[in-house]
Amino acid sequence: MKNYLQRMGRSLMLPVAVLPAAAILIGIANWVGNGDSNANVFTIFLAAGGGAILNNLPLLFAVGLALGMSKDQDGAAALAGLVAFLVPKTILAPASIQAMQGLSDIAEVNPAFGKIEGNVLIGIIAGLIAAAMYNRFHNVKLPMALSFFSGKRLVPIMAATAMMVVSAILYFVWPAVFTVLVSFGEAISKLGWVGAGLYGFFNRLLIPTGLHHALNSVFWFDVANINDIGNFLGGAKSLANGTAVIGKTGMYQAGFFPVMMFGLPAGAYAIYKNARPERRKATASLMLAAGFASFFTGVTEPLEFSFMFVAWPLYVLHAAFTGISLAVAAFFHWTAGFAFSAGLVDYVLSLKNPVANQPLMLLVEGLVMAVIYYFGFNFAIKKFNLMTPGREADDTVDEDTAGVETDATDDKFMIQAKRIYAAIGGKDNIKVIDNCTTRLRLQLEDTANVNQPAIKAAGAAGINVLDKTNIQIIIGTEVQFVADALKELYNHNTPIATSAPEPAAAPVEAPVDSDINSGETDVFYAVANGELIDIENVDDPTFAQKMLGDGYAVVPTDGKIVAPVDGTIMTIFPTKHAIGIKTTNGLEVLVHMGIDTVELNGAPFEVAVEEGQTIKHGDLLATVDLDQIVAAGKQTAMMVIITNMPAVAYMKFNNMGQSVQADTVAVKATTK
Repeated sequence: MKNYLQRMGRSLMLPVAVLPAAAILIGIANWVGNGDSNANVFTIFLAAGGGAILNNLPLLFAVGLALGMSKDQDGAAALAGLVAFLVPKTILAPASIQAMQGLSDIAEVNPAFGKIEGNVLIGIIAGLIAAAMYNRFHNVKLPMALSFFSGKRLVPIMAATAMMVVSAILYFVWPAVFTVLVSFGEAISKLGWVGAGLYGFFNRLLIPTGLHHALNSVFWFDVANINDIGNFLGGAKSLANGTAVIGKTGMYQAGFFPVMMFGLPAGAYAIYKNARPERRKATASLMLAAGFASFFTGVTEPLEFSFMFVAWPLYVLHAAFTGISLAVAAFFHWTAGFAFSAGLVDYVLSLKNPVANQPLMLLVEGLVMAVIYYFGFNFAIKKFNLMTPGREADDTVDEDTAGVETDATDDKFMIQAKRIYAAIGGKDNIKVIDNCTTRLRLQLEDTANVNQPAIKAAGAAGINVLDKTNIQIIIGTEVQFVADALKELYNHNTPIATSAPEPAAAPVEAPVDSDINSGETDVFYAVANGELIDIENVDDPTFAQKMLGDGYAVVPTDGKIVAPVDGTIMTIFPTKHAIGIKTTNGLEVLVHMGIDTVELNGAPFEVAVEEGQTIKHGDLLATVDLDQIVAAGKQTAMMVIITNMPAVAYMKFNNMGQSVQADTVAVKATTK
C-alpha cells in the first residue's frame, strides 16, 4: 500500500506540472490588466487560457494518474482515464439526476451532484480505476469474433464499465461523502491560523512517504470546498463570484514562501558551516545548488532529501518551522499564491493578483525565518551531533578488519571475492550466493553484520541492502567471475582472519583500455520502437544511480530489439537477457533487456546474434516476448549502458522523453 501511494504521489506530479502554464497566463493578465481595472482583449484572452487549465483540473488528474499509474505509461491508459472521468461526470450531472429522480425543477437536485464535474477527488478515482483496468486488461486476447476489441482497445471499454458501477455507487453515497468532505474543510477553516499551521507541519512531515499530495489535494483543490489555489489564481473573477476572500484565500500557500525562499536556503548555509573542513567544498556545491532551486523555483526536494534520513530530527524541526510560518502568515492575513511551488517565480507572478494581501510582508517574514532556520539548524546539528552532509563518518576500513589471505596465484576476481567474502562475514553469515548480469545477489543471515566500507574498498560500484537478509553488491559485467570465486571460497569453508594480513587496498578502478580510439564519437540509436527515457528514470536503483555507467533506456512498444551502435558482439549472457557490445571506437556497451529479467532464465528472449559477430546499428539483436515479461511481474525497459565510462569524455543526449523509432539518435559519446 505504501508503494502504491508513493507511485500515486509521483503520478500526481504530471497534472500538477501543467499548473505553471496557468499561473504564467493568469499572472501576465493580472500584471497588464491590473486586476481587471484595465482589462482588454489581450488580458481576457490570457486569463481565459489559464482558466482552461484551472477549470478542468479533475480531467487532468484523471488522465495524468491513469498514465502515470499504468505499467508502461501507454497512451491507451490516458484515453481510458478520459473515458473513466466522462462517465460519472455525465451520468451524475444535475440534469441527469433530475431526469432519473423525476424532479420538476433542477433546483431540487441535491447540490452535491453539481460538484461532481469540478471535484478533483472524482478525477483521482477515475484515473486510478483506469490505470487498474489498463494493467489488468491491456494484454487480454478475446475470441476471434471479438478480436478487434482485444488488448489496448479493450481498456477504455473496461474503464467505462467499471466507472458505470462506481457511478451507481456514487449516486447513493456521494451526497453523504461530499457533506463529510465539506464539513472537514469547514472545520479546518474555522481553526483559522492554527489550522493553517497544522496543515503546514503535516505537509512537510508526509513528504518522505509521498502522502503529502493527498493532503494537498484537500486544501489546494476543490475536494473539500477549500480550493485555495484555484480560488487564488481566479483573481478578480474569484472575488466577483465570492469564491475568494482577501486575507483568507491563499492562507494555505502564503507561509511556504518565507520557508522556501529564505528559511531552507539559510538552513543549507548552516549545514555547510557545520561540514568538516575537508568536505566543505563538496558540501558547498550541493547546498548552493539545492538552496538556489528552493529559492528560485520552490523545488525543495534536493535540499530536504539531503538531510531527511541521515538527520531526521532536523527534518522534524524543519516541519515545525514550516507550520509556524504558515500560522504566522495566516494570523496576519498576509497572502500570496502559487501554481507550482513557493519560489521567486510564483511570488513575482502573484504580486499583482487582486486576491493577494500585503504580499511584501512575506519578504519580511522570510528574513525572520532565515534567522530562525540558520540558528535552529546550527544548534540542532551541534547539540545532537547530526550527520548532515559533510559531517558523515569517513568510509575507511578499520586496520583490524577481518580478511582472507591472498597469494600469487589469485587473479583480480579472486582477490576481489576474498575481500568481499571477509566483508560480508564469511561462510557463517552467507546463506545463498547468486548473481545477475551486473550484481551479486546474496542472502545473508544478517545484513547488519556487513562491513560496507570494506566492500566499497574492494571495488564494488555500489551496495543495495534490501532487508535484514538480502543484499545486492554491484560489481559490473564481470560479476560472474567474482561470483564463481565467492562460491569457491564458500564451498571450501575458507576461514577469515581476525585482522587483515595486508592493509585494505584502494578501490579498484576500471582502467581505460589501450584500444580506445581517442577523440572519436560513437553514435547510439534507440534500441527499440517506444519511449526514449533517461536512465535515471528506470525503476531500478542500480541503473538509475548509474552505478554501472551512464546511458538511456527505451520502454518498447514491440519485441524487436536492435543494435544501438556499430561494433562487435562480445558477450551473450547465459540467460539471454543481456548482450555486451564493443563499439568501433572501444566503448563497452551493455544492452540489458528488462528489469530483473535474469530470473526468467531466458524464456522470453530469442537472441539473433552470436559472440564475435560484427554488427551495425539497427541489426536485430533479439526478439522479446513483452507479454511474458509483464505477466511475470517484471518491467520491459530496454537499457543501453556504457560500462567503461572512464573512457568517455563527453556525452550528448537527444530526444529524451519522446516516442521514437529504432533508428532515432539517442546519444553521442566522445572518447577521451
